[in-house]
Amino acid sequence: MDPARSEILHDKPGQSPANRSLERGIEILRAFRPGSELLGNGDLVERTGLSKATVSRLTQTLVGAGMLQVDQQSRAYRLAPAVLSLAHAMRTGSSVLSVAAPRMRALAEGRRINVGLACPDRDEMVYLESIRYSRRIVLRHVVSGQRVPMELTSLGRAYLAVAPQARREALLARFAQRRAAQWPVLQEEIARAAQSVAARGFCAAAWQPEVVALATPLVTADAVYVLNCSLSTAEPLAQVAEELCAPLLQLRGEILQQLDAAAAP
Repeated sequence: MDPARSEILHDKPGQSPANRSLERGIEILRAFRPGSELLGNGDLVERTGLSKATVSRLTQTLVGAGMLQVDQQSRAYRLAPAVLSLAHAMRTGSSVLSVAAPRMRALAEGRRINVGLACPDRDEMVYLESIRYSRRIVLRHVVSGQRVPMELTSLGRAYLAVAPQARREALLARFAQRRAAQWPVLQEEIARAAQSVAARGFCAAAWQPEVVALATPLVTADAVYVLNCSLSTAEPLAQVAEELCAPLLQLRGEILQQLDAAAAP
């Protein structure tokens, strides 16, 4: 099992059994991803590293709490509608998203590009909003809740550039282990991205064929978010970066200004 998935399961000094059960129950819910809508107890054991007895007990508890549903035909579990209501509550309650979304849409429509807002979760980036106005028809669609690799994307590299040092070092060590063959190249690209964020406020990457993306950290009093813009193009990365960096940084400035104004007495 990936250490990124198991780290939350490690007992902490002074942690009560109730807290451990809560964390393990959350780990069960985390195991469900797009493409893995139905998971049996065996699947959950493999994905979480928990014992069969623990998984069996927790799935029964989560079904009773309305967080999981049982598929009688396959005798497996799926996420229940209550989970979607939690996600909806998160989105509607996010002050950052309420300020950012209309401005992101205006930029996406005006430039006919894709604009996204994401935040880190363990070793991945999770989209909170994704507004798609690509100039070319593409098969890849990004939606709210979708995850992308931190180490490969402009989103993740922009976050790494401003992450606390201990957190960044732990993540880099994980990436080095997971992508050993690619790591010398990736490490250099991540370092260059950090230099770009420090010098120019953004970084760029093209981890998908003919898709260029720019990202800039959006650091608030409560959390670190990342804004990005992207488009499907055959143009060189440097050319696209020069074209889109100014509107992306302007978007970040407008969002931070509005958040500061809302927080002022």
